[in-house]
Amino acid sequence: MQHRQFGKLDWKVSALGFGCMRLPTRGSREEIDEPQAMRMLHYAIDHGVNYLDTAYGYHGGNSERFLGRALRGGYRDKVGLATKLPCREVRERSDFDRLLNEQLSKLQTEHIDFYLLHGLRRERWELVRPLGVKTWLERAKADGRIGHTGFSFHDTFDALKQIIDDYQGWDFCQIQYNYMNEDYQAGTRGLQYAASKGLGVVVMEPLLGGRLVDPPPAVQALLDRAQWKRSPAEWGLQWVWNHPEVSVVLSGMSTMQQVQENVASADRSGVGTLSKTELDLIGMVRDVYQSLSAVPCTACAYCMPCPNGADIPRSFTTLNMGIMYGSLDEARRRYVHRMSDQDESILASSCVQCRQCEDKCPQGILISEWMAYIHQVLGEGRPYVRGEAPSS
Repeated sequence: MQHRQFGKLDWKVSALGFGCMRLPTRGSREEIDEPQAMRMLHYAIDHGVNYLDTAYGYHGGNSERFLGRALRGGYRDKVGLATKLPCREVRERSDFDRLLNEQLSKLQTEHIDFYLLHGLRRERWELVRPLGVKTWLERAKADGRIGHTGFSFHDTFDALKQIIDDYQGWDFCQIQYNYMNEDYQAGTRGLQYAASKGLGVVVMEPLLGGRLVDPPPAVQALLDRAQWKRSPAEWGLQWVWNHPEVSVVLSGMSTMQQVQENVASADRSGVGTLSKTELDLIGMVRDVYQSLSAVPCTACAYCMPCPNGADIPRSFTTLNMGIMYGSLDEARRRYVHRMSDQDESILASSCVQCRQCEDKCPQGILISEWMAYIHQVLGEGRPYVRGEAPSS
Protein backbone atom coordinates (compact mmCIF):
# COMPACT_ATOMS: atom_id res chain seq x y z
CA MET A 1 0.00 0.00 0.00
CA GLN A 2 1.28 3.46 -0.91
CA HIS A 3 1.21 6.01 1.91
CA ARG A 4 1.14 9.79 1.60
CA GLN A 5 1.74 12.82 3.79
CA PHE A 6 -1.39 13.99 5.60
CA GLY A 7 -1.04 17.76 5.36
CA LYS A 8 1.11 19.28 8.08
CA LEU A 9 0.61 16.33 10.44
CA ASP A 10 3.44 13.97 11.28
CA TRP A 11 1.52 10.99 9.96
CA LYS A 12 1.40 8.97 6.76
CA VAL A 13 -2.01 7.97 5.48
CA SER A 14 -2.79 5.14 3.09
CA ALA A 15 -3.57 6.27 -0.45
CA LEU A 16 -6.88 4.41 -0.17
CA GLY A 17 -9.31 5.13 2.63
CA PHE A 18 -12.27 2.92 3.50
CA GLY A 19 -15.55 4.83 3.31
CA CYS A 20 -18.18 3.20 5.49
CA MET A 21 -21.31 4.64 3.89
CA ARG A 22 -21.92 1.87 1.34
CA LEU A 23 -21.23 -1.29 3.32
CA PRO A 24 -22.96 -4.51 2.17
CA THR A 25 -26.48 -4.82 3.56
CA ARG A 26 -29.20 -7.38 4.08
CA GLY A 27 -32.09 -5.73 2.27
CA SER A 28 -32.49 -2.35 3.96
CA ARG A 29 -29.66 0.18 4.11
CA GLU A 30 -29.84 0.15 7.91
CA GLU A 31 -29.12 -3.60 8.21
CA ILE A 32 -25.41 -4.11 7.53
CA ASP A 33 -24.25 -7.56 6.49
CA GLU A 34 -21.75 -7.58 9.34
CA PRO A 35 -19.88 -10.84 8.61
CA GLN A 36 -19.23 -9.76 5.01
CA ALA A 37 -18.48 -6.15 5.94
CA MET A 38 -16.05 -7.30 8.63
CA ARG A 39 -14.16 -9.54 6.20
CA MET A 40 -13.87 -6.63 3.79
CA LEU A 41 -12.72 -4.18 6.45
CA HIS A 42 -10.15 -6.55 7.92
CA TYR A 43 -8.80 -7.39 4.46
CA ALA A 44 -8.31 -3.70 3.74
CA ILE A 45 -6.57 -3.03 7.07
CA ASP A 46 -4.41 -6.15 6.72
CA HIS A 47 -3.31 -4.81 3.32
CA GLY A 48 -2.29 -1.39 4.60
CA VAL A 49 -5.44 0.75 4.65
CA ASN A 50 -5.19 2.92 7.77
CA TYR A 51 -7.93 5.54 7.32
CA LEU A 52 -11.57 4.66 8.02
CA ASP A 53 -14.33 7.19 7.39
CA THR A 54 -17.82 7.03 8.83
CA ALA A 55 -20.47 9.45 10.07
CA TYR A 56 -23.30 9.74 12.58
CA GLY A 57 -26.04 9.00 10.06
CA TYR A 58 -24.44 6.38 7.80
CA HIS A 59 -26.56 3.25 7.51
CA GLY A 60 -29.18 4.80 9.74
CA GLY A 61 -26.65 5.26 12.55
CA ASN A 62 -25.39 1.66 12.39
CA SER A 63 -22.11 2.31 10.58
CA GLU A 64 -20.49 3.68 13.75
CA ARG A 65 -21.90 0.77 15.80
CA PHE A 66 -20.54 -1.74 13.30
CA LEU A 67 -17.08 -0.16 13.38
CA GLY A 68 -17.06 -0.30 17.16
CA ARG A 69 -17.46 -4.08 16.94
CA ALA A 70 -15.27 -4.57 13.86
CA LEU A 71 -12.23 -2.84 15.34
CA ARG A 72 -11.92 -5.13 18.33
CA GLY A 73 -9.01 -7.54 18.55
CA GLY A 74 -6.29 -4.97 17.96
CA TYR A 75 -7.62 -3.43 14.74
CA ARG A 76 -8.46 -0.13 16.42
CA ASP A 77 -4.77 0.53 17.04
CA LYS A 78 -3.93 0.05 13.36
CA VAL A 79 -6.11 2.82 11.92
CA GLY A 80 -6.92 6.48 12.01
CA LEU A 81 -10.65 6.59 12.74
CA ALA A 82 -12.70 9.44 11.28
CA THR A 83 -16.31 10.34 11.97
CA LYS A 84 -18.42 13.47 11.69
CA LEU A 85 -20.48 15.78 13.85
CA PRO A 86 -23.99 15.93 12.32
CA CYS A 87 -24.27 19.72 12.17
CA ARG A 88 -27.90 19.58 11.09
CA GLU A 89 -28.72 17.97 14.47
CA VAL A 90 -27.19 20.86 16.41
CA ARG A 91 -29.67 23.28 17.96
CA GLU A 92 -27.78 24.49 21.03
CA ARG A 93 -24.27 24.34 22.48
CA SER A 94 -24.95 21.31 24.63
CA ASP A 95 -25.59 19.29 21.47
CA PHE A 96 -21.87 19.30 20.61
CA ASP A 97 -20.97 17.25 23.69
CA ARG A 98 -24.11 15.13 23.56
CA LEU A 99 -23.50 14.02 19.99
CA LEU A 100 -19.74 13.45 20.34
CA ASN A 101 -20.19 11.40 23.52
CA GLU A 102 -22.86 9.31 21.80
CA GLN A 103 -20.47 8.64 18.92
CA LEU A 104 -17.64 7.65 21.26
CA SER A 105 -19.98 5.14 22.88
CA LYS A 106 -21.14 3.68 19.57
CA LEU A 107 -17.57 3.41 18.29
CA GLN A 108 -16.44 1.82 21.59
CA THR A 109 -13.48 4.14 21.84
CA GLU A 110 -12.35 6.98 24.09
CA HIS A 111 -10.71 8.88 21.25
CA ILE A 112 -11.65 9.76 17.67
CA ASP A 113 -8.54 10.45 15.63
CA PHE A 114 -10.13 12.65 12.94
CA TYR A 115 -13.33 14.53 13.72
CA LEU A 116 -15.14 16.45 11.00
CA LEU A 117 -18.00 18.90 10.92
CA HIS A 118 -20.29 17.16 8.46
CA GLY A 119 -21.42 18.68 5.18
CA LEU A 120 -20.34 22.26 5.79
CA ARG A 121 -21.79 24.93 3.58
CA ARG A 122 -21.52 28.63 4.17
CA GLU A 123 -24.97 28.76 5.80
CA ARG A 124 -24.29 25.78 8.06
CA TRP A 125 -20.97 27.28 9.20
CA GLU A 126 -22.82 30.49 10.04
CA LEU A 127 -25.21 28.46 12.21
CA VAL A 128 -22.66 26.52 14.29
CA ARG A 129 -20.01 29.23 14.57
CA PRO A 130 -22.11 31.52 16.84
CA LEU A 131 -22.72 28.52 19.12
CA GLY A 132 -19.01 28.45 19.90
CA VAL A 133 -18.00 25.46 17.80
CA LYS A 134 -14.39 26.63 17.47
CA THR A 135 -13.93 26.89 21.24
CA TRP A 136 -15.67 23.56 21.71
CA LEU A 137 -13.40 21.82 19.20
CA GLU A 138 -10.35 23.10 21.06
CA ARG A 139 -11.77 21.83 24.35
CA ALA A 140 -12.57 18.41 22.90
CA LYS A 141 -9.01 18.18 21.60
CA ALA A 142 -7.60 19.25 24.94
CA ASP A 143 -9.58 16.65 26.89
CA GLY A 144 -8.51 13.91 24.48
CA ARG A 145 -11.86 12.99 22.95
CA ILE A 146 -10.73 14.01 19.46
CA GLY A 147 -7.30 14.21 17.88
CA HIS A 148 -7.54 16.36 14.75
CA THR A 149 -10.27 18.63 13.46
CA GLY A 150 -11.62 19.01 9.96
CA PHE A 151 -14.76 19.35 7.91
CA SER A 152 -16.45 17.76 4.93
CA PHE A 153 -17.65 20.19 2.34
CA HIS A 154 -20.32 20.78 -0.32
CA ASP A 155 -20.34 24.38 -1.52
CA THR A 156 -18.43 26.82 -3.70
CA PHE A 157 -14.71 27.61 -3.71
CA ASP A 158 -15.39 31.00 -2.11
CA ALA A 159 -17.24 29.31 0.75
CA LEU A 160 -14.38 26.84 1.22
CA LYS A 161 -11.86 29.65 1.38
CA GLN A 162 -13.97 31.53 3.92
CA ILE A 163 -14.32 28.49 6.19
CA ILE A 164 -10.61 27.63 6.01
CA ASP A 165 -9.57 31.22 6.73
CA ASP A 166 -12.08 31.59 9.56
CA TYR A 167 -10.47 29.01 11.87
CA GLN A 168 -6.79 28.36 12.36
CA GLY A 169 -7.42 25.00 14.03
CA TRP A 170 -8.31 23.02 10.93
CA ASP A 171 -6.01 20.07 10.28
CA PHE A 172 -7.76 18.65 7.23
CA CYS A 173 -10.81 18.86 5.00
CA GLN A 174 -12.81 16.48 2.86
CA ILE A 175 -13.96 17.55 -0.59
CA GLN A 176 -15.68 16.01 -3.60
CA TYR A 177 -13.19 15.68 -6.45
CA ASN A 178 -12.93 13.63 -9.64
CA TYR A 179 -12.09 14.19 -13.30
CA MET A 180 -15.61 15.50 -13.98
CA ASN A 181 -15.58 17.94 -11.04
CA GLU A 182 -12.47 20.07 -11.57
CA ASP A 183 -14.66 23.19 -11.58
CA TYR A 184 -17.50 21.93 -9.35
CA GLN A 185 -17.85 22.81 -5.66
CA ALA A 186 -14.32 23.17 -4.21
CA GLY A 187 -12.76 21.95 -7.46
CA THR A 188 -9.09 22.09 -8.30
CA ARG A 189 -8.77 25.59 -6.87
CA GLY A 190 -10.14 24.39 -3.55
CA LEU A 191 -7.87 21.35 -3.51
CA GLN A 192 -4.83 23.51 -4.10
CA TYR A 193 -5.89 26.20 -1.64
CA ALA A 194 -6.49 23.74 1.19
CA ALA A 195 -3.15 22.06 0.58
CA SER A 196 -1.37 25.43 0.46
CA LYS A 197 -2.67 26.08 3.99
CA GLY A 198 -1.15 22.85 5.24
CA LEU A 199 -4.40 20.91 5.42
CA GLY A 200 -4.58 17.22 4.65
CA VAL A 201 -7.09 16.73 1.84
CA VAL A 202 -9.42 13.76 1.91
CA VAL A 203 -11.17 13.17 -1.41
CA MET A 204 -14.69 11.75 -1.51
CA GLU A 205 -16.72 10.80 -4.58
CA PRO A 206 -13.64 10.02 -6.73
CA LEU A 207 -15.98 8.02 -8.99
CA LEU A 208 -19.00 10.32 -8.59
CA GLY A 209 -20.88 7.86 -6.42
CA GLY A 210 -20.19 5.07 -8.92
CA ARG A 211 -21.40 6.99 -11.97
CA LEU A 212 -17.96 6.81 -13.61
CA VAL A 213 -17.74 3.04 -13.14
CA ASP A 214 -20.29 2.12 -15.83
CA PRO A 215 -19.71 4.64 -18.63
CA PRO A 216 -21.88 5.13 -21.72
CA PRO A 217 -20.80 3.29 -24.91
CA ALA A 218 -18.99 6.31 -26.39
CA VAL A 219 -16.79 6.63 -23.30
CA GLN A 220 -16.19 2.89 -22.99
CA ALA A 221 -15.09 2.80 -26.63
CA LEU A 222 -12.41 5.41 -25.91
CA LEU A 223 -11.10 3.42 -22.96
CA ASP A 224 -11.16 0.16 -24.91
CA ARG A 225 -8.95 1.68 -27.61
CA ALA A 226 -6.36 2.88 -25.10
CA GLN A 227 -3.05 1.03 -24.86
CA TRP A 228 -3.40 0.99 -21.05
CA LYS A 229 -5.85 -1.64 -19.89
CA ARG A 230 -7.56 -0.20 -16.85
CA SER A 231 -11.14 -0.46 -15.69
CA PRO A 232 -13.17 2.78 -15.70
CA ALA A 233 -12.93 2.73 -11.90
CA GLU A 234 -9.14 2.54 -11.93
CA TRP A 235 -8.88 5.35 -14.48
CA GLY A 236 -10.91 7.56 -12.15
CA LEU A 237 -8.95 6.65 -9.04
CA GLN A 238 -5.54 7.00 -10.65
CA TRP A 239 -6.48 10.44 -11.97
CA VAL A 240 -7.17 11.63 -8.42
CA TRP A 241 -4.08 9.98 -6.94
CA ASN A 242 -1.99 11.69 -9.62
CA HIS A 243 -2.46 15.03 -7.79
CA PRO A 244 0.23 15.88 -5.20
CA GLU A 245 -2.25 17.83 -3.04
CA VAL A 246 -4.41 14.74 -2.40
CA SER A 247 -3.72 12.94 0.88
CA VAL A 248 -6.18 10.04 0.76
CA VAL A 249 -8.94 8.90 -1.58
CA LEU A 250 -12.07 7.42 -0.03
CA SER A 251 -13.94 4.58 -1.64
CA GLY A 252 -17.30 3.38 -0.38
CA MET A 253 -16.94 -0.33 -1.14
CA SER A 254 -19.83 -2.80 -1.08
CA THR A 255 -18.18 -6.07 -2.14
CA MET A 256 -14.95 -7.91 -1.43
CA GLN A 257 -14.08 -7.72 -5.13
CA GLN A 258 -14.21 -3.91 -4.97
CA VAL A 259 -11.95 -3.92 -1.92
CA GLN A 260 -9.41 -6.22 -3.56
CA GLU A 261 -9.39 -4.26 -6.82
CA ASN A 262 -9.07 -0.88 -5.10
CA VAL A 263 -6.31 -2.08 -2.79
CA ALA A 264 -4.39 -3.36 -5.82
CA SER A 265 -5.03 -0.08 -7.65
CA ALA A 266 -3.76 1.91 -4.66
CA ASP A 267 -0.57 -0.17 -4.71
CA ARG A 268 0.02 1.13 -8.25
CA SER A 269 -0.79 4.74 -7.43
CA GLY A 270 1.51 7.70 -7.19
CA VAL A 271 1.89 11.42 -7.72
CA GLY A 272 2.65 12.31 -11.32
CA THR A 273 2.51 8.71 -12.54
CA LEU A 274 0.11 9.43 -15.42
CA SER A 275 1.70 10.52 -18.67
CA LYS A 276 0.48 13.45 -20.76
CA THR A 277 -1.05 10.97 -23.19
CA GLU A 278 -2.98 9.30 -20.37
CA LEU A 279 -4.19 12.65 -19.05
CA ASP A 280 -5.21 13.65 -22.57
CA LEU A 281 -7.28 10.48 -22.80
CA ILE A 282 -9.11 11.37 -19.61
CA GLY A 283 -9.66 14.83 -21.07
CA MET A 284 -11.29 13.24 -24.12
CA VAL A 285 -13.47 11.11 -21.84
CA ARG A 286 -14.53 14.27 -20.02
CA ASP A 287 -15.40 15.93 -23.32
CA VAL A 288 -17.58 12.99 -24.35
CA TYR A 289 -19.47 13.08 -21.07
CA GLN A 290 -20.00 16.81 -21.38
CA SER A 291 -21.26 16.45 -24.94
CA LEU A 292 -24.07 14.30 -23.54
CA SER A 293 -25.31 17.07 -21.24
CA ALA A 294 -28.63 18.70 -21.98
CA VAL A 295 -28.13 22.38 -21.12
CA PRO A 296 -24.96 24.24 -22.26
CA CYS A 297 -24.59 25.86 -18.84
CA THR A 298 -21.08 26.63 -17.54
CA ALA A 299 -22.31 27.49 -14.01
CA CYS A 300 -20.87 31.01 -14.31
CA ALA A 301 -23.90 32.21 -12.27
CA TYR A 302 -24.19 35.48 -14.20
CA CYS A 303 -27.93 34.72 -14.23
CA MET A 304 -28.09 34.92 -10.45
CA PRO A 305 -29.66 36.03 -8.25
CA CYS A 306 -33.08 35.13 -9.57
CA PRO A 307 -35.63 37.73 -8.39
CA ASN A 308 -37.98 34.87 -7.51
CA GLY A 309 -35.35 32.80 -5.66
CA ALA A 310 -34.83 29.97 -8.15
CA ASP A 311 -31.37 28.37 -8.16
CA ILE A 312 -30.84 28.33 -11.93
CA PRO A 313 -27.30 26.80 -12.17
CA ARG A 314 -28.16 24.07 -9.70
CA SER A 315 -31.32 23.15 -11.61
CA PHE A 316 -29.28 22.87 -14.82
CA THR A 317 -26.55 20.84 -13.11
CA THR A 318 -29.06 18.40 -11.63
CA LEU A 319 -30.64 17.71 -15.03
CA ASN A 320 -27.29 17.51 -16.82
CA MET A 321 -25.87 14.98 -14.36
CA GLY A 322 -28.97 12.84 -14.70
CA ILE A 323 -28.64 12.83 -18.49
CA MET A 324 -24.85 12.42 -18.69
CA TYR A 325 -24.62 9.50 -16.28
CA GLY A 326 -27.90 7.77 -17.11
CA SER A 327 -29.27 8.45 -13.63
CA LEU A 328 -32.45 10.49 -14.14
CA ASP A 329 -34.23 8.73 -11.28
CA GLU A 330 -31.48 9.85 -8.90
CA ALA A 331 -31.63 13.37 -10.35
CA ARG A 332 -35.38 13.44 -9.68
CA ARG A 333 -34.86 12.38 -6.07
CA ARG A 334 -32.15 14.99 -5.66
CA TYR A 335 -34.35 17.70 -7.16
CA VAL A 336 -37.46 16.89 -5.16
CA HIS A 337 -35.91 16.09 -1.81
CA ARG A 338 -32.52 17.77 -1.46
CA MET A 339 -33.36 21.04 -3.16
CA SER A 340 -36.80 21.41 -1.60
CA ASP A 341 -35.44 20.47 1.83
CA GLN A 342 -33.43 23.68 1.78
CA ASP A 343 -36.06 26.01 0.38
CA GLU A 344 -38.84 25.12 -2.04
CA SER A 345 -38.49 28.51 -3.69
CA ILE A 346 -35.16 27.50 -5.25
CA LEU A 347 -36.81 24.86 -7.46
CA ALA A 348 -37.11 25.43 -11.18
CA SER A 349 -40.88 25.70 -10.72
CA SER A 350 -40.31 29.08 -9.05
CA CYS A 351 -39.39 30.61 -12.41
CA VAL A 352 -42.12 33.03 -13.56
CA GLN A 353 -40.56 33.56 -17.03
CA CYS A 354 -39.59 37.16 -16.34
CA ARG A 355 -36.56 36.56 -18.62
CA GLN A 356 -34.32 39.00 -16.72
CA CYS A 357 -31.69 36.28 -16.49
CA GLU A 358 -31.57 35.58 -20.22
CA ASP A 359 -30.02 38.95 -21.06
CA LYS A 360 -27.17 38.13 -18.65
CA CYS A 361 -26.42 34.60 -19.92
CA PRO A 362 -23.17 34.46 -21.96
CA GLN A 363 -24.30 31.16 -23.51
CA GLY A 364 -27.60 32.54 -24.78
CA ILE A 365 -29.60 29.86 -22.98
CA LEU A 366 -33.38 30.17 -23.10
CA ILE A 367 -33.46 29.91 -19.33
CA SER A 368 -37.18 30.49 -18.83
CA GLU A 369 -38.06 27.68 -21.25
CA TRP A 370 -35.49 25.32 -19.73
CA MET A 371 -36.69 25.95 -16.17
CA ALA A 372 -40.24 24.97 -17.07
CA TYR A 373 -38.96 21.89 -18.88
CA ILE A 374 -36.66 20.88 -16.00
CA HIS A 375 -39.54 20.96 -13.55
CA GLN A 376 -41.61 18.78 -15.89
CA VAL A 377 -38.80 16.21 -16.18
CA LEU A 378 -37.46 16.25 -12.63
CA GLY A 379 -40.47 17.39 -10.63
CA GLU A 380 -43.29 15.73 -12.53
CA GLY A 381 -41.54 12.71 -14.03
CA ARG A 382 -41.90 13.54 -17.71
CA PRO A 383 -39.48 11.49 -19.86
CA TYR A 384 -36.50 13.42 -21.16
CA VAL A 385 -36.43 13.53 -24.96
CA ARG A 386 -33.56 15.52 -26.45
CA GLY A 387 -35.51 16.64 -29.52
CA GLU A 388 -38.38 17.93 -27.39
CA ALA A 389 -36.14 19.94 -25.06
CA PRO A 390 -35.55 23.67 -25.62
CA SER A 391 -33.05 24.18 -28.40
CA SER A 392 -30.53 26.36 -26.55
